[in-house]
Amino acid sequence: MVTRKKPSSGKPLKILFVASEVEGLVKTGGLADVAKSLTAALNDLGHEVRIVMPFYQRIAGREQAKLIVDTELYVDTQPVPVEYQVKELEGDVPVYAVDAPQYFGRAELYAENNQAYADNGERFAFFSAAALDLCEKVGFQPDIVHCNDWHTGLVPFLLRTRYADDVFFADTKSVITIHNAVFKGTFNYDQYSLIPELIQRRYINAEMDSAHISMLKAGVAYADKINAVSPNYASELLTQLGSHGMAADFQNRASDLYGIVNGCEYADWNPETDSFIKQNFKASKVSLVRGKKACKRDLQQQVGLPVEDVPLYGMVCRLTEQKGIHYLIPILEEFLVNEAQVVIVGTGDPKLATALREISEVHKEKFAFVEAYSNPLAHCVEAGADFFMMPSEFEPCGLNQMYSHAYGTLPIVRAVGGLKDTVIDYDQTPQVATGFIFEAPTPEALLIKLQRSLLLYCQKPQEFRRLQQNAMACKFDWKESAQQYVSMYRGEEKGLVASVTYPELVV
Repeated sequence: MVTRKKPSSGKPLKILFVASEVEGLVKTGGLADVAKSLTAALNDLGHEVRIVMPFYQRIAGREQAKLIVDTELYVDTQPVPVEYQVKELEGDVPVYAVDAPQYFGRAELYAENNQAYADNGERFAFFSAAALDLCEKVGFQPDIVHCNDWHTGLVPFLLRTRYADDVFFADTKSVITIHNAVFKGTFNYDQYSLIPELIQRRYINAEMDSAHISMLKAGVAYADKINAVSPNYASELLTQLGSHGMAADFQNRASDLYGIVNGCEYADWNPETDSFIKQNFKASKVSLVRGKKACKRDLQQQVGLPVEDVPLYGMVCRLTEQKGIHYLIPILEEFLVNEAQVVIVGTGDPKLATALREISEVHKEKFAFVEAYSNPLAHCVEAGADFFMMPSEFEPCGLNQMYSHAYGTLPIVRAVGGLKDTVIDYDQTPQVATGFIFEAPTPEALLIKLQRSLLLYCQKPQEFRRLQQNAMACKFDWKESAQQYVSMYRGEEKGLVASVTYPELVV
């Protein structure tokens, strides 16, 4: 049974959250975390929330799904020769899973063997249409349809075209959240046969060129509100570089562009209760020192590094240039000349993995590379490392810097996206600092900041401990983020730039 609290102000909103993945059911990235945590926070605020997603083969608990609709999807009164079933999955927030085996009955979500499915445009065009079609069939009349990234970009377009005169959606507004604008969902017109509105006439504001439609551009053009997952990323979307070529699209909608920082799921990332780490600890100095020491020793043993009391730098990420691996590799051996250790955990680009593997073979006593995805090991890195590296080329929000704060592990980040919003640089504001920030997208700038952090650890241990406690005092609460989303839904502010609040810090 779903329970909701009474909203603190205003009538409860009915919110349909449309996402291609949801943590706890199926996940490939941070979008899934947001889909789970934001909807739960909105539900806790008293709003009526439903999630709709594809019914992939990989969905956890798939066999327990309950069939609630068996129907056909109609387009312009003609039945599309595909059927889908809507199944309700158990949880705090009901999830409608669109079951169309010809589109979603596959081994993976988007790609296999690093090759995207050739019909991804058609697959997610169908999903966008089905998401709205099912609302009437299950009797859920949303005030807000909250879309996420390119996979759902045609939903706002359909609300403005196919459903423009439909009384069921007369009061429905749409929002699209940009988690990563580098992925635009660009496909040839041939993939949009399920969306005749797109092929009956040209929509220039959704086109990449005369032959291709971008689902993300369509979403940005037709949604009532647009938001990015941090204030700084919202401002970056107004630039050609930060928007990956869509600056004009976002500039045209600047008054409707919001920036709201993601929250952190502290139920999963809490050193006081984390079952994956060697010793639980809290922010008090004695507990912090003892817990971090035990966790560092355990991490060193797990990855095959000597158990030594030296500064330990961690990194857990996909091996892509977005994450800044190409800034780290050229200077890694130079940094390893120092008395320090580095642990990197991740999978991805084979060339980057090969380069890291070769360095680890030469520097086995100081550098461990674990080519794997391991959630338990990720927790151990956050708990056992002294510093966490995120030299990202771009980072819409980022979560690991939040996890690092929670575990007293000082993040070393580049001043992009949400990293700039959520980390306070020691060299700029030492009294309230929670980590280190560098600006230039170069290996040299990263090396300077790594060496700077090393000096702090070795020469000012008490100052280092103070920064750890500062970091642990930071809280990025999903309730606060959810309240800001509600303000956006209600249109209470224009171009909302949500602030990050820092509780009382150790100074």
